[in-house]
Amino acid sequence: MRKEGARLTPRPADPRRLARLALLTAVALTIFLIEVQLPVLPIPGAKLGLANIVTVYAVMALGPGDALLILLSRVFLGAVFSGQMSAFFYSLGGGLLCWAAMCGLKGIFTPKQIWLLSPISAMFHNVGQLLVAAGMLRSWAVFAWLPYLLLAGAAAGLFTGLAAQFLLERLNRIK
Repeated sequence: MRKEGARLTPRPADPRRLARLALLTAVALTIFLIEVQLPVLPIPGAKLGLANIVTVYAVMALGPGDALLILLSRVFLGAVFSGQMSAFFYSLGGGLLCWAAMCGLKGIFTPKQIWLLSPISAMFHNVGQLLVAAGMLRSWAVFAWLPYLLLAGAAAGLFTGLAAQFLLERLNRIK
């Protein structure tokens, strides 16, 4: 903030940062909208989570704050554009817990170990979704799906982690 006269005015936004955030949000949203069109997996609530490649990349490359902005924008716009407003809460709960786990564990893992960080974070995503489901349904019975979702989340997280690690390495070489 700058002081002009008697009032404070915000600093002008960095156009490059805003463009980067908008581009990554658009990529994540596009991937999400394509994935919504894919057939449903046999485990309720399980999906590949390919849009999370962008979130994992953003946490490692841009930091937690920018990654959170991308995640929140993608979750909200994804719910609006897909017409699945009920899925908004599941995506938000899972996404926030996943993001928090990723940020908390980021210091333990190196950028070359994203393939390990991502499956752990994906499992937190599943726990977040089940917590939302338990709250909405007022029943802890949904946690019966936890073992299946943890396996599916670990597998999908491994794939997204490998993809995000590859993306980070390639983009670092381009810089």
